[in-house]
Amino acid sequence: MSQSLFTARRPVLSLFALSALALAASAHAQNRLDTVVTTATRSPQKLSEVLVDLTVITRADIERQAAASVADLLRNNGCVEMVRNGGAASTTSLYLRGAETRHTLVLVDGVRMDSQSTGGASWQGIPIAQIERVEVLKGPASAIYGSDAVGGVVQIFTRKGSKQTSADLGVAVGNLGTRKLDGGLFGSAGVFDYAVTLAGERSDGFNATIDYPGSFSYVPDRDGWRKQQASLRLGAQLAEGQRIEGVVIRNHANGQYDASKSKPLVDDHTKQDTDAARLAWTAQWSPELQTQTSYGESRDRYETSPSPYLTITKVRNLALNGSYQLAKGQQVNFLGERIEDELENSGLLTAGVGKRHRNAAGLGWLFSAGPLSLQAHARYDRDSQFGNASTGTLLAGYELSDGLRVVGSVGNSFRAPTIYQQGTVYGPDLSKPGAQALRPERGHNMEVGLKYGRGDSEASITAYRNRVNDLISFEGALTTCNSGFGCYGNVPNALLQGLSLAASTQFSIVHLSATLDLQAPRDVTPPTASRPGNYGKLLARRARHLGTINADTTLGDWTLGAGVQASDQRFDNATNTRKLGAYSLVNFNAQYRINRDLRVQLNLDNAFDKNYSTAYGYASTPRTVLLSLRWSPTL
Repeated sequence: MSQSLFTARRPVLSLFALSALALAASAHAQNRLDTVVTTATRSPQKLSEVLVDLTVITRADIERQAAASVADLLRNNGCVEMVRNGGAASTTSLYLRGAETRHTLVLVDGVRMDSQSTGGASWQGIPIAQIERVEVLKGPASAIYGSDAVGGVVQIFTRKGSKQTSADLGVAVGNLGTRKLDGGLFGSAGVFDYAVTLAGERSDGFNATIDYPGSFSYVPDRDGWRKQQASLRLGAQLAEGQRIEGVVIRNHANGQYDASKSKPLVDDHTKQDTDAARLAWTAQWSPELQTQTSYGESRDRYETSPSPYLTITKVRNLALNGSYQLAKGQQVNFLGERIEDELENSGLLTAGVGKRHRNAAGLGWLFSAGPLSLQAHARYDRDSQFGNASTGTLLAGYELSDGLRVVGSVGNSFRAPTIYQQGTVYGPDLSKPGAQALRPERGHNMEVGLKYGRGDSEASITAYRNRVNDLISFEGALTTCNSGFGCYGNVPNALLQGLSLAASTQFSIVHLSATLDLQAPRDVTPPTASRPGNYGKLLARRARHLGTINADTTLGDWTLGAGVQASDQRFDNATNTRKLGAYSLVNFNAQYRINRDLRVQLNLDNAFDKNYSTAYGYASTPRTVLLSLRWSPTL
């Protein structure tokens, strides 16, 4: 065993002991898991009633951890694996349960965030200063949300208005030339409530590339970034049970990167604009019937300079969803929606613009009687380009004893090909013999688990097996391609299977939480004479073992915390010949409350300055120190 792997595994293996501690401690707590979540069924539900693997990250967690981005926040809390090509504004990919980054559906206040060029959300463009709460659903959810939710769903909720007028102002400075400033105003007036937030960030960064044999982009300089963010939310309680709400979010990121070592004096930049807007009307027509009508639109604009590349994705979503209480313990959910995708990209064969739409209808049935809980969800999507897709999920739960439940589910999912994959010279040439149009990627999942929850303590263990067929990948030059470089095609199959453990508890004055993932995401494409393939190989950039430990405590006016993230070794390529070393990161945070409204905080991340890489040829963030001051008065 290599020294680096051993170093990384020690904190991972110690998670077993912490998980056992949380389970033991939870036996003495009371049942108070009343947090209301919506991601699991697309309707309000207590966390204690959820039948899927769901993680909730609160505003308090966000402020205490002071993560550099949403991606860092999710990794710190054991939700995903992260791959990044440099600093916080660089291209970022997240793997949830080993699934491709395009297989995770991302919603911001109910608005779909997607890129129809690369596929999946542009994680580096999603703001963190504006977030109130994050819900992470692990496992397929296409029967509820349609395309994209092959690996799971990440739903982000931004900050809302409050009954009392309040403000929230923060300023921070750190090493690497980092400066941050954010502010928000929250309140209400009569039937109206509002929330306004602004944030800005600058950093001189660090050298994002590594000098290795054959490197084409290494330039020994610092690659910094700038970010600006703004949001506005307005709501009105028109009458009892009748509420209308609108939200607008604007975000801009400008990051430096190294495009070529042959041009060391060129200042290369990526410019990312990630915007979203939504208008929703929620109505409680009777104690049994509730509906929500909404229109949402998102825009993802990505540009590089001085090299001229520009791609713009627009997603529009009109939806009517709701629920009807049939009887005590029985509820029906219903949904109708239209989703429109638009891509502007010079590589498209249709005059640089591609469009498509899909219409969908869905039904869900939720049943609960005594210790037994059952759910069934079904959805039908009709896409203007690739045709029909029907998805369904069956879930069951049974309470074995107070707070302890066994849960299980089976279901299928799909991800539609992107407009870029279909509509450029890199799509299959259907005029050539043997060429086939791209098909949606499809998953078939089954899982079983134990969930325990009482009071402040939770624990879960989930075993899953998700087989994803017709994965879309870029193949070398084939007779069915327009381009001599190759084209996209449905070839590989993947098997995503593993075991996820999570536990949290209040042990004396310390709150402890831990996650551990033992996984084997593999290529299971049958080899052929013309394509030997990578049968049995691990999927690129995914580890077999990863985990986290987080602990925090309050001592008088002090709040102290520490966390560990650890990952086993990975491979940067599908052939498993280029290894990425294992790593473990240790973070510390300390907050002192000066008075009721004012507090100062120190965050030390990657405290031991671990040198590691999540993508071959790219460096990761070194040790960072951030000192912040936050003022949160009630006005």
